[in-house]
Parts: sequence; structure tokens; C-alpha cells
Amino acid sequence: MDHDSSFSAGTADISSGHSDALAGVTVIVCASCRDETGSDAHPRAGELLADDTRRAASGEDIRIRSVECLGNCKRRLSAAILRDGCWSYVFGDLTATSGADLITGAKLFATSTDGLIPWRGRPDSLKRGLVARIPPLDLLKD
Repeated sequence: MDHDSSFSAGTADISSGHSDALAGVTVIVCASCRDETGSDAHPRAGELLADDTRRAASGEDIRIRSVECLGNCKRRLSAAILRDGCWSYVFGDLTATSGADLITGAKLFATSTDGLIPWRGRPDSLKRGLVARIPPLDLLKD
């Protein structure tokens, strides 16, 4: 993987606000991602994206976590949006300022009645950057 093994992002959570619907949504940001130049500068672009996402989530009851690596290095800045009992989404080709787009996607997901992030209203970065949609484990049980 394309990351510095001495870099330790750990995890960081924020949760604020009072909306029950949003409480089941988590945004995971890869904090070790490099920008489009491949720069090894610190803080990494992924860490800047995690910070931007936390700022965008201020006042919302959406959990934001950062992890060291999502393993999507060829698509640069990456993040995932998860909702309890629903499909999970992985996105790439994001920028350090895509935090608001991730929160918009998380809000759409939280209010979705079918457990999918609706296409309508989804920010362009989350349309173009879709890497994978992963089914909930309950759907796969025999």
C-alpha cells in the first residue's frame, strides 16, 4: 500500500446534534491518503479531508472516523459512508475539501427509505468517485 508505516492516524470520533436518523450513519475517512501529486507532506491530504469532514459535520449527529488506510491508493483521497443494516459505499478521487460532499451524502443516506444513497441530490464527487457499494451482512446470510 502507498502509505508511510510510521504514520499513525488512530481514530477520531465526533458526534453532535440530536437527530436519531443521522445517528446510524458513519463517515470513514482515510487519513493517510496522499494528494494527486503523491506528496509525502504531513499532514497528509487525507488528514486534511478528515478535518474538513469534521468541520462540515459540526452540529450534525453523524459519526466521523479516520483510519490509517482504506487500501484504495490508486484513487487517492478515499472515504466510506456506512449506515447500520444498509449498503456501505466507498468513494475515491476526493479532494481535501470534499468534507461537505461527504456530509451531504451521509444526510441523504440517513433519510433514505430503501437503504441506498439516492442518486438525485448526491454531490458530483460522490457520483464520479464511487468505487464500490457493499451489501449489508444480513443480506448475505443464508
